Amino acid sequence: MALLCAGLLFATSASNARGTDLRPSRNTTLAGLVEEQSKRSAELARHAAALRKDIEGLQAQQGTIDPKLQKRLKDLSREVGTTPLVGRGLTVTLKDAPKEVVQNNPDIDADWLVIHQQDIQAVVNALWAGGADAISIQGHRIISTTGIKCVGNSVVLHGVPYLPPYRISAIGDRARLQKALDDSKYIDNLQDYVVRFQLGYQVKSEVSIAMPAYEGTLDLQFATVPSASTPTPSSR
Repeated sequence: MALLCAGLLFATSASNARGTDLRPSRNTTLAGLVEEQSKRSAELARHAAALRKDIEGLQAQQGTIDPKLQKRLKDLSREVGTTPLVGRGLTVTLKDAPKEVVQNNPDIDADWLVIHQQDIQAVVNALWAGGADAISIQGHRIISTTGIKCVGNSVVLHGVPYLPPYRISAIGDRARLQKALDDSKYIDNLQDYVVRFQLGYQVKSEVSIAMPAYEGTLDLQFATVPSASTPTPSSR
């Protein structure tokens, strides 16, 4: 009877698995999910860009735009980030600690051995402070409303998860950008972990960076302009 029950359980497992591992590796599953979502996001971004191009073509057919207004729109497009840009700048690459460091330090908090959203934000904020004309992360243009969030061991950008290494590129005066990175107290703190745990932090000077246009939505869904009557928080 016991053998019969065991056989039935094996058959049920095989049927449910359909030839696949019932307990796949968590890391493998996450990496596959990240890759799948990244491809899906890139496909949707290309489709959105094609639709915007069609809209621009239809608008052009309706008649010419006042030259002053056209220049104003062009200038705003550059400032917002919806226009591609090419120029000199810097690329900062951030990496988690090497596997051997993780294996050789089992008692160290795992959070100390990986790049977090605040590390990426520190680099981005320093580059903006250094007068960057445009910034991209993982090859995707970011704008003033871009949010950077940690989810597990990946970083989510515009709703798409990315795994390290993280490459942050900025177009601008390279000397000013480098000085802003050197003067950042947040990056100075990161450098302590670079020395102690071999986190990756590399700055590369670039002669030419081709920065793509931002292809996401510009609509603000969860932000409002505060009014003069907005109450100030009370002190405790």
